[in-house]
Amino acid sequence: MKKNIHTQGADHRLIYTLRLADTALILGQRLSEWCGHGPELELDIALSNIALDQLGHARMLYQYAARQLGPDVTEDDLAFFRDTSSFHNLLITELPNGHWGDTLARQFLFDTYNYYLYSALCKSTDDDIRAIAQKAIKEITYHAQWSAEWVIRLGDGTEESHQKIQKSLDDLWMWTGEFFMADDVDMNMADIGAGVNPETLKSAWESKVNEILSLATLTVPQANWFQKGGKQGRHTEYLGYILAEMQHLPRMYPDAKW
Repeated sequence: MKKNIHTQGADHRLIYTLRLADTALILGQRLSEWCGHGPELELDIALSNIALDQLGHARMLYQYAARQLGPDVTEDDLAFFRDTSSFHNLLITELPNGHWGDTLARQFLFDTYNYYLYSALCKSTDDDIRAIAQKAIKEITYHAQWSAEWVIRLGDGTEESHQKIQKSLDDLWMWTGEFFMADDVDMNMADIGAGVNPETLKSAWESKVNEILSLATLTVPQANWFQKGGKQGRHTEYLGYILAEMQHLPRMYPDAKW
């Protein structure tokens, strides 16, 4: 039986890599829940493809993290044999999908941030991170365009769709502050050119979000307080349920070959 892998005390490069990987994995897992349940076949397929893109990004990053840990660790170990406190994903990615508007609002807010993050990572001094970002940015650009178009469509649609997407944005806004909260890991990786100081992404993100919400005839939400802690391993109760479902088979049959 494999033992759980813990990341407390790991070096900054590894933690930074896992933050990117975990965020992509957990969002991909959440979006996969829509498979077979989308409001239309085309939308069902679109979200399923975005989920697969996120899982693909996570795989590349886990492979890099596993190489940092040594030959005895694999990408599957990192995905399936860590507990909640060893995950470093952004909190917004583990929230329940809710209705279609909730999911689209989350995607729009996250995709816009992710676009600016990976655009910056395309210039990383870390060869592996740069290569992964350069490969992923094409898909991430599509994600950002797709979710923005849907926010405009819902916001400038019927009275009901306008009200629902506005409420979704209002409810999710307090989870966006974590995008731009820098800690020692972020600053160290930014100082050596391998990562990005997330604070530098905020202005561009706000400008794009304001532009899209204006086109959608929606109001930019306000918040005096933001949730935080996911990057440091402090999570909502939802992550435990996600991991229980996702990790069940590998933990039951740890030596199985798929």
